[in-house]
Amino acid sequence: MLEEAEEIGRRAKRARLRLGMTQVDLAAALNRTQGWVSKMERGLIELDRVGLLNKLAAELHVHPNDLIGRPYTSSPAENQWQAAASSIMRELRRYDLAPVFDGTPRSSRVLWGEMTRLHRLRDAAANVAVLRTLPDLLREARALAEVSTGREREEGFALYGVMCKFAHTAAHSLGHPELVAMSCDRAAWAACLSADPVLPAVADWMRAWDMWATADWTDAIALIDKALMSLGHEYDRGDRLAVRAWGSLQLRAAVSAARSGDTDQAADRIALAKSAAERVDAETGPQIYDRHSLTFSSGNVAVHAVSVTLEMGDQTRALALNARTDPRVVTVLPNSRQGHHHLDLARAWLWNGNRDKALAELESAERLAPQLIRNHPIARSTLRSIVYAERTITRERLRHMSDRFHLDG
Repeated sequence: MLEEAEEIGRRAKRARLRLGMTQVDLAAALNRTQGWVSKMERGLIELDRVGLLNKLAAELHVHPNDLIGRPYTSSPAENQWQAAASSIMRELRRYDLAPVFDGTPRSSRVLWGEMTRLHRLRDAAANVAVLRTLPDLLREARALAEVSTGREREEGFALYGVMCKFAHTAAHSLGHPELVAMSCDRAAWAACLSADPVLPAVADWMRAWDMWATADWTDAIALIDKALMSLGHEYDRGDRLAVRAWGSLQLRAAVSAARSGDTDQAADRIALAKSAAERVDAETGPQIYDRHSLTFSSGNVAVHAVSVTLEMGDQTRALALNARTDPRVVTVLPNSRQGHHHLDLARAWLWNGNRDKALAELESAERLAPQLIRNHPIARSTLRSIVYAERTITRERLRHMSDRFHLDG
């Protein structure tokens, strides 16, 4: 684990030297000191915020995955997801060719029913299973759009677009940037052909996420605002899917603002998301089918508020916000979202100096979403920090004890 931190530092140094950049220049770009850069390159400082990792990668003109060595080295069995990812890439590349599908595709109503399985897998952070399920479904959705007309054809494209969103989420979690980019492009293409008034905004929600990799926080917010404007009419008239997308976009804007250092805007966006969540909570009648798989709720707003505060470096306030949050709104969230939340709390406790609570939160995150957490760079960074601190303390205790025993004499 500690060697991994050293290797990240070496990769950063190699990238800096390729650009002919000095440590002083890199430090100025990151608003850090030259000493900080020196320690980071020697593996003595953890890149423990996504925003910081992405900013460093952007300044070095590399992808964040190139710095952290992601996808991480795993056993052959654990690497099987890459075969599924390759199959999905093949399907997405031939998006405008005649689909290869034997037989007659099922109706959109049946295929939307199939999508509930993907929802469950995504909520459980079973990203490998999501990727393995998608190739056949993508082929069938594309075939449905090809052989149908009217509303059924539009629904075929809507299905294809949402399937791309599932691929996008899983690819982000497992560390496959090519699949991330292609699934985002294809989702936007399918959304335009779907006649779904919300799906284009969902595609923009995906695209804004991709902008984080290059630290383009301002562009991400501008794109989100464009998407919000496109939803304005549906949101005002209370379309339930539009309300969920509108709130989810505000949460994405809040994270973008926090990473750019805009504290006031981050707080404003959280407040706007909260107003959308209140509208969701006030809904009556049958439960709506979340066909875009955004799982927006008051609990999601609460955990994002903690995450945004932590992203701005205020772990004390983040822990206070969590203490005031009703646990019931968190425990009903999908395991994937709960896993992220416990990871945030692990970082907060670590920064607050309580390694025992940090480790307990990290263990909770892993129990809830093992695939997600084991492949998350910030989870690995947090664990490395705990291990390093424990080793340092142990060494100090042993040194003092050796002095008392006069072992050096």
